[in-house]
Amino acid sequence: MNTFYLKIIASDRVFFEGRCRMIVLPVFDGEKAVQAHHENMVIAVSVGGIRITTEDGTKVEGVVGSGFAQIINNRVTLLVDTAEKPEEIDVRRAREALERAKEQLRQKQSIQEHSHSEASLARAIARLRMKSQNI
Repeated sequence: MNTFYLKIIASDRVFFEGRCRMIVLPVFDGEKAVQAHHENMVIAVSVGGIRITTEDGTKVEGVVGSGFAQIINNRVTLLVDTAEKPEEIDVRRAREALERAKEQLRQKQSIQEHSHSEASLARAIARLRMKSQNI
């Protein structure tokens, strides 16, 4: 089966590095699947879940923050601000972050503060979705 090289880099670590058959990325209008020999491009990545099928068929899932993916010469580099595996997600902390973000959105804020609150809300929802799928 055709494979490609994938490297996922978060701000604090390399989340994944190796050969893959496919990766599904969250994008602003849904999801984007990338397989071997995909055309070269740069894609903006949204907050959400990723699904990786490795060279041996193993499934790897995670939650990523915003960033971008570069696809060039059968190599994919994903640069994101955060990346977490389901077992690394603290449900209590994610629920607290969700409530904080909702409360902040109810208050009058500057445009920048509102954007930060929306991003916090999106991250908390993505974490809770991933965790509920893996229970």
